[in-house]
Amino acid sequence: MADQQEWSIVEDNQPRPENLDYDLRAALSSLFTLRSEVPEDAFTAHALGTERAGTAVLVNDKGLLLTIGYLVAEAESLWIVGQDGAAVEGHPLAYDFTTGFGLVQALGKLPYLPLPLGNSSAVHVGDRVVFASAGGIEHALAAQVVSKREFAGYWEYVLDEAFFTTPVHPFWGGGAMLNEKGELVGIGSLYVGDARGHGMPSEGNMIVPIDLAKPLLQEITDEGRVSIQSRPWLGFYTAEAENHLIVAGIAPKGPAERAGVATGDVVLEVAGSPVGDLADMFRTIWSLGDAGVTVPLTLVRDGARVTVKVPSADRNDFLKSPRLH
Repeated sequence: MADQQEWSIVEDNQPRPENLDYDLRAALSSLFTLRSEVPEDAFTAHALGTERAGTAVLVNDKGLLLTIGYLVAEAESLWIVGQDGAAVEGHPLAYDFTTGFGLVQALGKLPYLPLPLGNSSAVHVGDRVVFASAGGIEHALAAQVVSKREFAGYWEYVLDEAFFTTPVHPFWGGGAMLNEKGELVGIGSLYVGDARGHGMPSEGNMIVPIDLAKPLLQEITDEGRVSIQSRPWLGFYTAEAENHLIVAGIAPKGPAERAGVATGDVVLEVAGSPVGDLADMFRTIWSLGDAGVTVPLTLVRDGARVTVKVPSADRNDFLKSPRLH
């Protein structure tokens, strides 16, 4: 990934501070560059790399930052860099697989005000927003919410409703979506090629609504920790193609591989129930119980029906725990 300081949003696509009802520059000072290093033998190293960079947003006055989880998964070293170039070390507190959020604790003082949280439920299709990564106004994009809809990711991930914005931001990971009041209403997750939905080609970003983070932030305030939901995880990467669910990849040494699921298999049923789309399949798997439950799959392989029983696992058990400071 290129250094985030070496680029800028085209000026015509940057927001105009004078047209906003809040201090944009002050709001953007709450955004920090997040850099993490992951061991080469980490479970996520092959897919996500060992050096990751993105944005983290300061959300309270005790140095708690919110980001997207894949930036901090299995991080051995983590640094938080402000607009002035000053860096402090950080500690990854949690990667919540259900929402996709990551939480980071700064281990040094951050002399900036936290960004206030808005209500993502109040954001509507057509709303004008600012979607920004760390680095000031040159890294801020005047964007528009072009759809709100369900999102399913091949890595066993479903959001009941996500935001989709255009135009596309080039450094979306952990970026902040701000409403008309300058409040944080979402965290950037992905690049997508169908932001408008309905099969319409349109480059943009998928953004996780902030309302999903509020229970996590409340729990860490009250309890000092986050309880990660232990959903059954199979470790297979499934794609939708021509109304079929096709296994496109297998996590090495994961439950699906051990049970004999193979790349190219077509998933027909979960526990005897026919599956529809990707989200329907994952929800059916999760409805069977907590991690550890056995998940029967009916597959089509080389034209024949095959039934396998997959003893599910807790995804956390495959990841390296954050090192203690």
